[in-house]
Amino acid sequence: MLDPKMPRTFLIDTDTASDDAVALIMALRSKEIRVAAITVVAGNVPIAQATNNALYSAEICNSEVPVFAGAATPLLRELTIADWFHGKDGLGEHGYAPIKRRAESTHAVDAIIDTVRANPGVEIVTLGPLTNVALALSREPSLAKSVKRCIIMGGNPCCEGNVTPAAEFNIWVDPEAAHVVFHSGMNIEMVGWHLCRGEAALSLKDIEHVLALKTPLAEFAIRCNSLAQEAFFRQTGERGISLPDPVAMAIAIDPKLCTSASQHYVEIETASELTRGKTVVDRLDVTSDVRNRAVWAQARANQPNKIHICWTLDIAAWKSALYSALSS
Repeated sequence: MLDPKMPRTFLIDTDTASDDAVALIMALRSKEIRVAAITVVAGNVPIAQATNNALYSAEICNSEVPVFAGAATPLLRELTIADWFHGKDGLGEHGYAPIKRRAESTHAVDAIIDTVRANPGVEIVTLGPLTNVALALSREPSLAKSVKRCIIMGGNPCCEGNVTPAAEFNIWVDPEAAHVVFHSGMNIEMVGWHLCRGEAALSLKDIEHVLALKTPLAEFAIRCNSLAQEAFFRQTGERGISLPDPVAMAIAIDPKLCTSASQHYVEIETASELTRGKTVVDRLDVTSDVRNRAVWAQARANQPNKIHICWTLDIAAWKSALYSALSS
């Protein structure tokens, strides 16, 4: 049970682009959360740009949280970025850049290890590919036991992907890293990209509501997602601003926003290029059947826990949490 009276400690790992920036604002503005560190990974944009975007997001929140640059490439693959969605700079190409903030000299992987050791019970929120977290766990497997929750924005449980028909972007970029993390024994909560679609996306009316707040953070949240809004329509035919990372952050801050969830064995596809990065969810628990043992027995034996998957979202509460974070 999470104690609402005590500030909780977050470590946020991000490939900072437009929706990541809004998620960072939500955490940094929350009175319930102390962000101990922001670690940055390449994903939406290259590592230098993602780091600058994290620094800018912290700066506009007047936060001194330390920011650490990390892995510039996936574990085994070349980096594929999402500039087609977020713009070349990841923030809609409006010229945002930090003025005062600079990244720490420590590598993000070392920062993750140090932060978890110094804060037993820390909650990790991942907003990008899982490369940094996988490297930290590979070096120090015992870290998994010190993490209270690991909320992962990633995956497409039992639905289509957003980068290929089979996969969601964060998992697809570095599926090998995702495999390491999902098999680590951490208490993982998967927040898939399906939760940010439909009514959960910011409608034109919602966008007007945010802009009517007339705060610098509200204006930034909408403007930095200008190209993402256009890309989301081209991608899905849905109008509005889709915010997967802020949805995950909202659930991380207030778990009650996830209105239905269940635990299942999850495997990450790493061998097939056709289905690379697919989050294979055993929703009916059929991998334990005798007929499937030849394929699944060893995979299941290597995963000591099941993954907590959020299926549905309290949309009104999620949007209220966003408005609150941007209101001052």
